[in-house]
Amino acid sequence: MNFLLNDLMQTIASYMWPLYRVTSMLMVMAIFGANTTPARIRLLLGVAITVAIAPVLPPTENYELFSLGAIFITAQQILIGAAMGFVSILLMQTFVLTGQIIGMQTSLGFASMVDPGSGQQTPVIGNFFLLLTTMVFLAVDGHLVMIRMLVASFETIPVSDQGIMVSSYKSLAEWGAYMFGAALTMSISAIVALLLINLSFGVMTRASPQLNIFAIGFPVTMVSGLLILWLTLTPIMEHFDEVWQAAQLLLCDMLGLQCNVNGGF
Repeated sequence: MNFLLNDLMQTIASYMWPLYRVTSMLMVMAIFGANTTPARIRLLLGVAITVAIAPVLPPTENYELFSLGAIFITAQQILIGAAMGFVSILLMQTFVLTGQIIGMQTSLGFASMVDPGSGQQTPVIGNFFLLLTTMVFLAVDGHLVMIRMLVASFETIPVSDQGIMVSSYKSLAEWGAYMFGAALTMSISAIVALLLINLSFGVMTRASPQLNIFAIGFPVTMVSGLLILWLTLTPIMEHFDEVWQAAQLLLCDMLGLQCNVNGGF
């Protein structure tokens, strides 16, 4: 009887702890972790992925399921999955921040709508970049790459009370600085162009004070902003490829995976 009970507990553990890691990533991950995705769909997807990958995962050590150590193991699995999902959030927010910067500079930031991911009011240009990035992310199979990394992470970080290294969490926090830098890089051309437009309006006002700068400048700035936005979308794929490669390198560093120089897994 004890033999059968031990086998049963080992089978439950081989599915339960991978399920925690998978569902934690889906809970935080962009697109799947958004408020628009029902929790039931997210849970069923996590169960389906776990059932599919559990037979090929390394065997789990025989830990007591109802013990203090099992609580620490569960916490480590949740942290690993949440950290992986958070990287995809930073990836998406890089382009959302780019849209917000351009929107505020072009006076298009007054129009706002509810962000489907966070449920907060954000400028419509930021939402436009979010939807565009979401489609590109799905088109390049970014979600499948993250699932592959998740499966490979069980080889480098097996189910135990040892999780991601502290230095990796520091790298994850420092990637926030990269997010702001990448957003500024993508929007700097629009900022400079609009600065020149505003400077020209300042010269016009100085040369002819009778001109109503608010009546003339506001519509011209908005039309120019739409043109600049259109030109900004031209190199969007190059920017996404660069940021996505940096995100993959961060994931490889966190999980101890082998990635090539370009960030591919």
